[in-house]
This record gives sequence, structure tokens and C-alpha cells, in this order.
Amino acid sequence: MRFLRRQSFLKLKRRKPPLTEDNITVVDPATLKRAISASAVGNMMEWFDFGVYGYLAATLGKVFFPGASPAVQLLSTFATFAVAFLVRPLGGLFFGPLGDRVGRQKVLAATMIMMAIGTFAVGLIPSYSTIGIGAPILLLIARMVQGFSTGGEYGGATTFIAEYSPDRKRGFLGSFLDFGTFIGYALGSGLVTVLNGSLGDQTMLNWGWRIPFWVAGPIGLVGLYMRLKLEETPAFQEQLDAHDAKVKQQEQQSGAQEIKTVFVRYWRPLLVCIGLVLLYNVTNYMITAYLPSFFTETLGRGQASADMLVLSSMLVVVVIIVGIGRISDKVGRKPVFAFGAVAQIILAIPLFKMLEHGGTAAPLIACLAFGVILACFAAPTASTLPALFPTKVRYGALSIGFNISVSVFGGTTPLVTEGLVSLTDNNMMPAYYLVGSGIIGLVAVFFLRESATQPLAGSSPQVGSKQEAAALIETVDRLPEPSVA
Repeated sequence: MRFLRRQSFLKLKRRKPPLTEDNITVVDPATLKRAISASAVGNMMEWFDFGVYGYLAATLGKVFFPGASPAVQLLSTFATFAVAFLVRPLGGLFFGPLGDRVGRQKVLAATMIMMAIGTFAVGLIPSYSTIGIGAPILLLIARMVQGFSTGGEYGGATTFIAEYSPDRKRGFLGSFLDFGTFIGYALGSGLVTVLNGSLGDQTMLNWGWRIPFWVAGPIGLVGLYMRLKLEETPAFQEQLDAHDAKVKQQEQQSGAQEIKTVFVRYWRPLLVCIGLVLLYNVTNYMITAYLPSFFTETLGRGQASADMLVLSSMLVVVVIIVGIGRISDKVGRKPVFAFGAVAQIILAIPLFKMLEHGGTAAPLIACLAFGVILACFAAPTASTLPALFPTKVRYGALSIGFNISVSVFGGTTPLVTEGLVSLTDNNMMPAYYLVGSGIIGLVAVFFLRESATQPLAGSSPQVGSKQEAAALIETVDRLPEPSVA
């Protein structure tokens, strides 16, 4: 911890001009709370939908693909799930550069309302028995709207929170974004669990499956209201206030120019971003979207038992994620990511063997362990990824890298693993997939530059109070000048 802070202070001491109160940003605590809440609610709604969709996969297969076998129904439902991820990079390419030009707040308001409309519309689609092939086509369109809007959501939300957070608390405060993610998933999956238990299979098949999707409408309106009340981030405002010609030219560059800049000038941090997102999201979607159906369709567990086991993983993440975020501020982001990656490589196969046990104890322990591993990836992500890029391209670069990785590796995880299990008749294929993602992620962690306690690239130091600013100036002034070899 002392090493991290000393390194951070030494970097601050090298900054020109000398560190003073004029070039330290003091964040208003009330504004910071609103920023975190408004950012988290969008992720909460997105993952409310994912929880609902994952837990209703078998039911949706019967509603929209009734003529197929159970295995084909499940594959078709996961394919529709995956299609939303195929359009996410398009959303990232559109919304990311736009957020760097017109502002984070405006774009986040637009993605919020689009997500709400797409999710709400799923609950209005007639079944296959009513309109035939039009039903899965409409489902596909609604999922594409969701995917396109989500392409600008996570990159914008992480950028927004990171640019508002004091440097020394960015890991702790950023973890609330993914805290909202898993709260949303837990609420969505919990609602489906309650509906399954109270309405029964036939009622859920007739009309009960629609209820969770309709809930997204009110959540979206609340989130939109919260985001419209926000101000722009200090980092983005600092960039707007710059008057030199070079900065003006960078601000006015087109979306196509920014995309080219990201791939040409920032390809190294972009690759690190893709690797870290792969590590996080393969595990994430394996647990949240694949395990519910793996338990019921592959292992033959009852629906209620499967729902509760997966929900236990989410509850573990919710309970410990903020604490791990705080730890990442003290020991660094790299050790936290590395611990989770190594644990996944070593434990994935034994844990999947435990999932196959017919009782409750072994599968429950495995699900809890997966929850701990997932929390090690989820907690530091929102503070790590924005620190890879400077302000002028942060939203765009993060959206591009995040959505490419999620689309190719994360969102396709349920489809690929279900296909591998069906093709090979080997229930360990998901575990091998997790081992592979852990190895790739560990390589990305090796090349990751530690950013804990340090200002974001291109931004002035940021603190939570005037007292912290004064203490930071005093600490930096007392440090010896860095030695020159």
C-alpha cells in the first residue's frame, strides 16, 4: 500500500506545473453519490434482463421455438441471446466516440431509454402459436435493440464513475457499478424463481414469462430521470475548458477518426482491455446465463434447486464485491485480477465435478467458490479499464475494446459451451473453457499497468475534500526529488 502511494506521489511530483490547489479537482460528495447511483441503475436494468433471460431460457425456447427438440430449443434461445452481443460492437462504435464528443451524460441517457424499450418490448411479443415465424423474428429485433444500446452502456458508465471518483477510492467506488450489475441479476433471477414457484410451469408458459420483462419499463424511467439530472464529469469538463488549438482539433475529430486513432495509437492498452474483459465475462456469462440451463437440461436438476444454486453465486458477489474493490485500492488492481485468474485455472475442473454431484452441499460449495472468483474480476474492472486510456478517447476506446471482447467471447459463452457439451457429450467442456479464459486473462494481467491511487491519464489529481487536497500537496512537497541515474 505504501509502495503504491509513494509511486503515485512521485509521479505527481514530476507533473508540471507544480501541484497546487488550482490543479487538483475536489469532487462534491453529493454529486459523486448521484453519479454512482445513476450509472449503476443502467447496469442494474441491463443485468435484470440477463437474469430474467437466463432463468427463462428453457421456457422461452418452448414459447418461440415449440416445434424443436428440447436441446434445439435451448440452443435457439441461446443463439437469440448471442445475437444481441453481435450488434454490441456496432453500438460501441456509435455511442463511444459520440460520448467523447458530445459528453458522457447525454449518451448515457440515450442508452438508458433504448435498453428499457428493448426489454419491455420482449414482454409484448405474441407467441409462436399466435403469429408463427414472426414471433422469433420480433424477439430477434428486440434483442438487437438491447444489444445496440448496451454497446454504449458499460463503457460510458465505467467512464462516468471513474472520472468522478477520487483517485484513492476509485476501486471502491467503481465496484458499486458491478454491485448494481449483480443486484440487477439477483432481482431478475429472484423474480423468475418466485414466479416459477407460485404460478407453475403451464401458467409461466402461457403468460407468466412476460411479467419480468414488463418490470423493465418503470426501472428505465427511473434511471432516465436520474441520468438527466447529472452534470458532466470533471475530466470531460476539464477537456472542454482547454483552449489550445490541438485540444480543439481533437475534440472535433469525427467518430471514424477517433476509431482509427484508437486502433493505431492505443492498440496495446486495447489488447489488455480485451483480455481483461474476456477473463471477467466468460466467467460471468458461464455462471449467470449458462449454469441455470446446465443444471436443469444437462444434469436434470429441478428448476427451483437450479435457480437457488446459481442465485447463491450472485449473492456471494453482492456481499463481497465492494470489499474487494476497497482492497484493490490498497494492494493494487493487478494482484486482485491475478488471484482470481490463477484460482480459476486451478479450480475450474474440480468445481465443475462438484456441480455434477446429486446432493446439495457439493454443488453449493462450487457455486459459492465461483462467486468469489467472479467477484475478483468484477470488483476492479470499472476502475481498471478507464485508466487504460486518456480522456479524449476514453469512452470510445473502452466501448470498442469492451464490446469486441464481450461479443466474441462473453455473450457467446452459453451458446458455445452448450454446443460443445451436445457435440462431445462431455460435461467438463465448460470447465476447460474457463481454464482457457483464465490463461488468456493472466497474460493480460501481466501486461497491465498498475493504476491504483493514481490520476487518470490526461486528468489532474482528484480528491474527495479540500482537506485531502491540502494533505496531498503537503505529502508530495515533502517527498525527495526522484533520483536521476
